[in-house]
Order: sequence, then C-alpha cells, then structure tokens
Amino acid sequence: MPIRIGIIGAGGIVRQRHLPGLAKLPDVAVVAVCNRTRTTAEAVAHEWGIPRVTTDWRDVVAMDDVDAVFIGTWPSLHAEATIAALAAGKHVFCQARMARNLREARAMLRAAREHPDRVTMLCPPPHAMAGDRVVRRLIAAGYLGEPREVHATGFAATYLDPAAPLHWRLDFDVQGYNTLTLGMWIEVIHRWVGRHRRVAAVLKTHTPRRRHPVTGEWVTVRIAESVAIAAELASGAVAAYHFSGAAANPPPNRIELYGTGGTLIYHLETDEILGARASEAGLRPIPIPPEERREWSVEADFIRAVREGGPVEPSFEDGVAYMEFTEAVYRSAESGRILTLPLPEEE
Repeated sequence: MPIRIGIIGAGGIVRQRHLPGLAKLPDVAVVAVCNRTRTTAEAVAHEWGIPRVTTDWRDVVAMDDVDAVFIGTWPSLHAEATIAALAAGKHVFCQARMARNLREARAMLRAAREHPDRVTMLCPPPHAMAGDRVVRRLIAAGYLGEPREVHATGFAATYLDPAAPLHWRLDFDVQGYNTLTLGMWIEVIHRWVGRHRRVAAVLKTHTPRRRHPVTGEWVTVRIAESVAIAAELASGAVAAYHFSGAAANPPPNRIELYGTGGTLIYHLETDEILGARASEAGLRPIPIPPEERREWSVEADFIRAVREGGPVEPSFEDGVAYMEFTEAVYRSAESGRILTLPLPEEE
C-alpha cells in the first residue's frame, strides 16, 4: 500500500522541492492539498494530479486515508498543525523554521515524544549540504583538534530599501524570532561542532516601520535586520556571528572553524571548502568526493523513516536547539545580559 501524503501549505519550497521529491518515490501518493486560497490550491492540485483540495488544514488532518502530512505553511501554524496531526495519528514532516518561538517548539517536541510510533522530521537547510559529510569526517578525524573559534556571516541586501513594504519574514506574528539566516547557520554549526552554553547579542532594526502589503497601514517591525552575536560553545570554543539583511554588495557568506589542529572554512553559496593543518602555510581547497557529496534527499529520508524506522535529521530535538539559541539572542539583546543555555522552561 502506498504512503499517502497530505500537503498543508503549498508554498515555494513545497512546489519546488517537496512535491518533485515525493513524485520520484515509489509507492507514495499525494492525496490532498490545502492552501490559503482555493485558487492556488487547485492550481497545485492540477499541476501535480492531487485529487482533493481544501482551504482548511484541519480537513487534511481529519482525513482517514492520509498517513503523513507535509506542513509547508508559515511558522505561525507549525505548532498547532503538528500537534493536531500527531494526535490524529499522522507522521509529520514540518518545514523550517520549526516554530515561532521556543515555547511552541518545545510543545511540538512534547507531542512528538507522546507519539513515539510516529515519525517527526524537520526540513534541513540546503546550505552546506553538499559538503556536510566531508566536514563531519574531517572533524571526527581530528582535523581541527580542539575547537577554539567559530565565526559565521550571513549578509544580504534583502531589507536594504526602507521604502519596501513589510515582507512576511519581517512579520513577528507570522515569523516569530526567526531572523535572516541565523537559525539555518546555527543548525549547521550545531551539527559540526556542537551546541552553545552562553550567548550575548546586539540587534538593530534599521527601518522600524514599514507599510503592510495588504492594508497599507504602517506597522512596527519587531524582527531585527542586523544581528551581532558573541557566544561560547559547550566545548569552550568562542563564537562570533554576524547577520544582516541591510548590507549592499555583501561579501560571500561562510562558516569558519578554527582549532588547535587546523582550520576549515566553508563557503555557503559555492560549497567550496578551504582548509589547512596548523603546521601548514596557507589554506587549500578540499574537494568533495562524489561518493561523499550529500544531495537533496529530504523527502526520501522521511519516507524511509516512515517505512523502516530509524533516526531522522534534523529531528525535533535539533529544531528545539536552534529555536532556543535564536530566542536567547533576542532575550539577551532585550535584557543587555549574557544568557546561559539551556533556557528555563516557561511556567
């Protein structure tokens, strides 16, 4: 019997990646799609041969012949839809970022743990995917030695124009604390060198008010356009991260890892890896062997877990970790204090 999929939110990444990925898999059928408007839902259904269309995500959750849901909505619906789908006995694949805030992410994780027979998986960032196995192999083999410094930049000109209307990624009610590429870069860093134990941050919204694209009303922007972070990892390494959506002609974005044994630098746009041992003079390219190149296989990974069991990546635990760091950045900036992780559970 095929695994039957219901789509909740057919946005860009669902149409560009998830639906094509699912279509390549044997014995997988997308049987329902929900989108905010019936017109867009019907367009997706027509393109991909999906038999049922709705504008209410609860309809998909209630369908007896849906085995798993792909949640591709804005973050504002991730927690509610995930928890409802798990309660209805569905496996859940949820688009990143995981939720709007740590409270919602922890609620999703609790629901997943209450249904251990259901697979729960988050969408990984495509950034650094190609060379991920190479970096992990090198670190595991001691290439870095003991980590000392972790630096990362995520610069873009996305929000440089002060006259541009409010983008949904700047709408706090929709997006929550998710900011620029912060959560994605942190997810990658967690995979490579572990999690953080202290964080301090400065945030800046250069254009504090923008017009709402639908109503035309002026609204306050609560999501930062520039983020500067100083942090300490559990390993004792010191970290410096800088993200901006207001940088004209930005430099290449990269993650830099420095240790007692060597250096690794990953260029996120080109998947170029540079490295050198501490005893060597100058960085050199490190190739990604074809057999180690990690291709996009997200949909296949999820379906394999549904059929066979086994771990998934990123897990809901991984998502809670990057959501915790992201929220700690805002709490630190608001309080002017260095925060220690993990953050306490809310009452």
